[in-house]
Amino acid sequence: MLSVVRVHLPSEIPIVGCEITPYVLLRRPDGAVSTNDVPETAPADGQFMRYRWYRIQSDRKVPICSVHPMEQATIQCLGCLKSKIPVAKSYHCSAKCFSDAWQHHKVLHERASSALNENGAEEEELFGRFGSGGSGVLSTAGSGSLSNFGQSPGVNNGPVPFYPSGTDKNSGETWFEVGRSRTYTPTADDIGHALKFECVAVDSEKKSPIGPSTSIMTSRVIPAPTPTPRRLIQVNGDVLGHLDLDSQISSLGTFTVLSYNILADAYATTDAYSYCPTWALTWNYRRQNLLREIIGYHADIICLQEVQVNHFEDFFSPELDKHGYQALYKKRTTEVYSGNPMAIDGCATFFRRDKFSHVKKYEVEFNKAAQSLTDAIIPAAQKRVALSRLIKDNIALIAVLEAKFGNHGAENPGKRQLLCVANTHINVHQDLKDVKLWEVHTLLKGLEKIAVSADIPMLVCGDFNSTPGSSPHALLAMGKVDQHHPDLAIDPLGILRPPSKLNHQLPLVSAYSAFARMVGVGYDLEHQRRTDPATNEPLFTNCTRDFTGTIDYIFYTADSLTVDSLLELLDEESLRKDTALPSPEWSSDHIALLAEFRCKPRIRR
Repeated sequence: MLSVVRVHLPSEIPIVGCEITPYVLLRRPDGAVSTNDVPETAPADGQFMRYRWYRIQSDRKVPICSVHPMEQATIQCLGCLKSKIPVAKSYHCSAKCFSDAWQHHKVLHERASSALNENGAEEEELFGRFGSGGSGVLSTAGSGSLSNFGQSPGVNNGPVPFYPSGTDKNSGETWFEVGRSRTYTPTADDIGHALKFECVAVDSEKKSPIGPSTSIMTSRVIPAPTPTPRRLIQVNGDVLGHLDLDSQISSLGTFTVLSYNILADAYATTDAYSYCPTWALTWNYRRQNLLREIIGYHADIICLQEVQVNHFEDFFSPELDKHGYQALYKKRTTEVYSGNPMAIDGCATFFRRDKFSHVKKYEVEFNKAAQSLTDAIIPAAQKRVALSRLIKDNIALIAVLEAKFGNHGAENPGKRQLLCVANTHINVHQDLKDVKLWEVHTLLKGLEKIAVSADIPMLVCGDFNSTPGSSPHALLAMGKVDQHHPDLAIDPLGILRPPSKLNHQLPLVSAYSAFARMVGVGYDLEHQRRTDPATNEPLFTNCTRDFTGTIDYIFYTADSLTVDSLLELLDEESLRKDTALPSPEWSSDHIALLAEFRCKPRIRR
């Protein structure tokens, strides 16, 4: 007889938009135990499995804390309601929670106020006094005007919390059937309610259950955490300003490029990121959160690192295809890697079909370059040791694209606008500084060959695992490495000799250094503080409990491209409320970088 042996859920908490796939272990009529489904379309000995999902709904919804989604909310910020900020952001589980989150929370109010003032509305209309009446408003309410926003929330300064009445514990519960398959994706209607999954074996002819049903309950469904949107900040031109990504449309001759290490699922373990809630580390949750973020940037070109083979094929490629992107992919090589072949990661480059067409693809395998290098300069007796140091399975994906937008003017009618985009992840241990520098140098020499063969703008994107001031960063940004750089002291194989060869002729500039160049011309101080004045790079692009620093970059050839806008950087203090990255709001331990570029007109020679 077909029966259920065991059922359990993959996550402790269900999230809106994230598919739930329960683990169901079945004993088939022949006695075999398996997790394979037995659907009505393929019964086993006249029996199949029937599944049902129910929403358990009491008389009223239970509000969920926006900071601690597993806690019921007791306080609501009326400032959020007045300013039409998403209602889910307005809930907090306690006065302490509201106070602790205030520095981050007030940004929502400031931006709402800024947007309102730009539209010519009156400030008081949005942030007036909230203590004038209304159910649940404290009678001691003070002013909620903008002049109070720099202070901590309290009785007489800042938005006044609203305490909704609790759910009647004696009220009845109603069960609504919401699904009839093994999987279920919670919707907004499920927020604040528990779900029940029920499965039972059914006779194919009688359509009646065989034996008792097995069920399991979830905790309350929570909304998917939504981080404060990052703005695109104009850094070129006479007027500086903030651009809305949702309404941003690249002007003639401009395009946007996103670079993002999304943190492969294989590396997103509870051991490595114990501070992140387990439900926020699950791939089902992270993939939807990452997709929402990536799509929200509306980038014309997307360079992703740490994309697993199975996730590229089954998720990112088909999902981004729906949004008009064509995909290119290169997985890491497998001479060192010995795990699941589908779980190996690589680099994925996507581009909008309406903006670009694919011309050519180059694949760089540093393992092959290592083999050629050892054949050329390493004595036969030392080759094995040399290869064990050099072979790290790293790769680079280089795409040559042709722009479908015009930027050539009357002087160059009909001239093709090509663009070369390199996407890489230099995943080398910090102790192997020679190997890291050698891989970056190898990539740049390959790009030089492409530049010689075609007069073409270039972008070099990726996670280089190299901080500003390191030799790989110096090579990228300065075109050479100082012969006295301390990194050059580590070269047991002699692969960096002579140091004078460590150079290239590409006029590369880091896109985010444009922030530092805005000093003194009206650029706001808040974002100047997010860059390092000593290096002109962001203070961090990778933020974990054990490391915070910049290792991700977008470099461009400054003779052919100029930066118009940059995606604003994140404030470390706001991330530390969740300890570090990843978090429920941000699903990678890296932050996304995005730059808007403009092609410079070619000068006739």
